[in-house]
Amino acid sequence: MTELDTTSREASPASEEIHLPGPTAVPLVTAIAITAVVVGTTLSLWLSAAGAVLLVGCIVRWISDTRKDIAELPEHHS
Repeated sequence: MTELDTTSREASPASEEIHLPGPTAVPLVTAIAITAVVVGTTLSLWLSAAGAVLLVGCIVRWISDTRKDIAELPEHHS
């Protein structure tokens, strides 16, 4: 067996969990809000205003969800 033969070696166990955020519709709604703002610049001021309000709400929600996810992570790595 050569030193480059890696088929007989086993992988070491994971030292920490992988954190994935939960499923959410916020990125999709944010994209729709951005589209409304951009399209509203040529069609209607009201569409831009509605898109901007929706965009601000999405950004606030996204940031608060991210802060909550980060707060749930362990503070120290082993």
